[in-house]
Amino acid sequence: MEGSFLRFYVTESEAHHGVLLWEWLLIQGNRLGIRGGSAFRAIGGFGRRHTLHEDRFFELAGSSGIEVEFVATDEEEQRLFDLINREQIRIFYTRIPARFGVINPDAEDPPATDNP
Repeated sequence: MEGSFLRFYVTESEAHHGVLLWEWLLIQGNRLGIRGGSAFRAIGGFGRRHTLHEDRFFELAGSSGIEVEFVATDEEEQRLFDLINREQIRIFYTRIPARFGVINPDAEDPPATDNP
């Protein structure tokens, strides 16, 4: 299948409608039919303000980065972006073209468009 590898960057304390933003993104991706998503806590990093955030600094608790990743078809990606726009969420993301599928699929997997 053809689509995109999407990665959203949020801080661990960011929330939307009372739900942590990273969790909200996973819930919505699941609801929209994206086959899978994951969230990862960064051990360190910096953003546009060039402030270094690391897990070991107590005074920066709650400011660590969380990466939320999806591999999605173009249609799934568009539904997710449309929802984020409607919800007026300001979020940084990366999008990388991706080819993906399941080797030795079972009956629940979508049909393969190519084989490795």
